[in-house]
Amino acid sequence: MKKFFAILFAGLLLCACSPFSLVNSETYNNADLSDYHTFRIVTPADGNLPPGMQMVTYYNIAAAIREQMVERGFTEDPASPLLINIGLTVHKEIATEPLIDAYGPGAWAPVPGPFYNGCYPCFMYPRYNYWPGYYSNAQVITGIYKEGVLTMDMVNIDTKVPLYSSSVATILQNGESQFRDLKGIAEAAQTLFSKFPVPLLPQYRK
Repeated sequence: MKKFFAILFAGLLLCACSPFSLVNSETYNNADLSDYHTFRIVTPADGNLPPGMQMVTYYNIAAAIREQMVERGFTEDPASPLLINIGLTVHKEIATEPLIDAYGPGAWAPVPGPFYNGCYPCFMYPRYNYWPGYYSNAQVITGIYKEGVLTMDMVNIDTKVPLYSSSVATILQNGESQFRDLKGIAEAAQTLFSKFPVPLLPQYRK
């Protein structure tokens, strides 16, 4: 029993020390992502790199996302209808709450949340091409502190239907995001997929 609690405490300590936190993880339009067997990751040819993102950072983030998808049984295919879009925001983070709770049912909002410092995250493939103008889950501001946020959208690019979105945040160190180094990016991707509805294949489970 003592050994069990020691292991549990060590696990909690490791989780508490992680510089990354999951901001959101949501499935949309009743999507069953296990119905998809292939994927493709957005490239600079689909749009533009978010401000401040270097090509090496893009390649490292894409590689980390690719690894997570492959370990869940997906195959990368440039013709896949499942597009993984990448968005990055490095601003003052704004803690949020659902707009529908703040302003009541039927309140209007331009895009789904969360918002950061009143700024919409910059996505490589324009998000307005698949997000509706009205979304009841939009967020409003409740408090501010500095952090960087990496957002991943999954969308059926053929039908322009959003399927899934998750965001991971990290406190900025000396104004620099921890999304820049390989170790940090790998850990961010693990957090990004921590509540992904398709589980890891048995051989990749710890």
